Amino acid sequence: MKKKTIWATLLIVVSTMFFVACVDKNPSQKEPLDTQALTSNQSEVHGKEILPGDIQITNPLNAQWVADGKAIYDVKCQSCHKLTDEKLVGPGWKGVTKQRKPEWIMNMITNVDMMLEKDPAAQKLLEECLVRMPNQNLTTDEARKVLEFQRSNDGEK
Repeated sequence: MKKKTIWATLLIVVSTMFFVACVDKNPSQKEPLDTQALTSNQSEVHGKEILPGDIQITNPLNAQWVADGKAIYDVKCQSCHKLTDEKLVGPGWKGVTKQRKPEWIMNMITNVDMMLEKDPAAQKLLEECLVRMPNQNLTTDEARKVLEFQRSNDGEK
């Protein structure tokens, strides 16, 4: 009986830690947007659709953004997404920047509800994965850094 209590307590603690890790602790203290990567009409407001032309893709990759994007992935994304093409909870990330446009990827990161409402590809992913992607409350700037990390993961230099 004591073993069951210990295991139950451990499960509760681990579940709580997982939940806390996925919650944004300081939503009002976001980094400012990097205007070199985004046009001036792009804002940090969640729910604003990112349109073609809102994102400037640069070559070579921005190494600092790749590192920042990896750090974000490690905290907010890796529990559901693998860097390979293997599905975990959500789809694997390998090849995503070759298959999807940058604004589609960033809208999935920052505007998941809008995408699941109106985008057939996003709806198909939900049918395949059976789990709705949670809103991780990333700013547009953070989503851009995740995109840069995804580009790096797909072999861009």
